Amino acid sequence: MTKAKANNIEIEYETFGDPLDKPMLLIVGLGSQLIHWDEEFIKTLTDRGFYVIIFDNRDIGLSTRCEEAGEPDLMGAIMAVQRGEPVESPYSLDDMADDAVGLLDALDIEKAHICGGSMGGMIAQTIAYRHPSRVLSLTSIMSTTGNPDLPQMTPEAQQVFYTPVPPERDAVIENSIRVGKFIYGSGFPYNEEKHRALAGRVFDRCFYPAGVERHLLAIMAQGNWKEKLSAIEVPTLVIHGREDPLFPFEAGKDTAEAIPGSELIIIDGMGHSLPPETWVQISDAIAENAAKA
Repeated sequence: MTKAKANNIEIEYETFGDPLDKPMLLIVGLGSQLIHWDEEFIKTLTDRGFYVIIFDNRDIGLSTRCEEAGEPDLMGAIMAVQRGEPVESPYSLDDMADDAVGLLDALDIEKAHICGGSMGGMIAQTIAYRHPSRVLSLTSIMSTTGNPDLPQMTPEAQQVFYTPVPPERDAVIENSIRVGKFIYGSGFPYNEEKHRALAGRVFDRCFYPAGVERHLLAIMAQGNWKEKLSAIEVPTLVIHGREDPLFPFEAGKDTAEAIPGSELIIIDGMGHSLPPETWVQISDAIAENAAKA
């Protein structure tokens, strides 16, 4: 892993595969670090001829922290959204999209296939309409459009997702397992041992909850960007789990409907997750979509 200067910050990144292959930028979700991309999943992409780039978004992992922004007022932002008022955030999804494009600049990559999951899907969508000349194809996984008319997270999901957690390592790991089991979906076995080991690696690499909260602010501040998606002209694939409790599958349908000519794949039994049993199906679909570019 190494750092690149991009958009006035430093971004930690790692690459896989042959640099002469088709560049594929993978973008992680809310509060996630680049190690959340399983290397076996990445291998299914390099095996299909992609040169894969993963990175830590700003304010998380080993990329630049935005500490000068101060302590986030997450509750105040949630209440503002409920009142229909704008949310203030120290940076936006636009900024995070510009970070990703800045990384492509640093790597001297003119155009890339872009794939993101959850908040990473939002950033990928933003890149596609904000920097269309840099995108060969788009894949948006378990993401949304910010459309307030969509079904929202259930009260049970909100309680699971927003419950305060003590900052001790063991408590953070246990909470990660609790949330992971809840959002995973009933159609695939949850490998607790593997996820527990990953949660420990994530904590040891970077525990920085303020960055996660500022990511949430960036999402809330973005509002509804559905109309902007109509400008996307590159081949687009939308993938969503039918049992997603954070962004119900209607969000995937809404994304596909907003982007002309896009393909939608709904995976039964999948929640807000990427089970190993789906990797071949997903990688094949990504490769087929990329081939249209």
